[in-house]
Amino acid sequence: MAYLLSDPTFWAMVGLVLFFGVLVWQKVPGAIAKMLDNRADTIRKELEEARRLREEAQELLASFQRKQREAEAEADAIVAQAKKDAKSMRAEARKELAERLDRRTAMAEQRIAQAEVHATQEIRALAADLAVDAAAKLLGEKLSKKQISDQIKADLETLEQRLN
Repeated sequence: MAYLLSDPTFWAMVGLVLFFGVLVWQKVPGAIAKMLDNRADTIRKELEEARRLREEAQELLASFQRKQREAEAEADAIVAQAKKDAKSMRAEARKELAERLDRRTAMAEQRIAQAEVHATQEIRALAADLAVDAAAKLLGEKLSKKQISDQIKADLETLEQRLN
């Protein structure tokens, strides 16, 4: 055994065994295990939190995608309604324009007819005035005052008979 006491390897081994013995006696492996367990729990919690955040992000993404689809559908519906309204307004405007044109045409035709009647009346009045003037001139030249007076009386009687 003296051989072992002089061997440095033996003493290195004794020192190592004592070192491990002190570590076990001070419960260092338990502390290391506890630290590793705590670290593992922390990592597990972080992984769970990361998983939860990922799920929330996916739900949020799905929600935004759903809202985007709804907004696009709503925008399409608005555009379709606007096109429908524009088409309706265009048809209504055309109809209203046609009605206005018809009314104005009718008014213009009525004014033209009135103008024709008025012009005809003026021409007749002018013709009557000319005829009266011509007749007066002719009668004044060819008839005597007594003949003119008799003719006026006869014309007045004829007029009275026609009016009654």
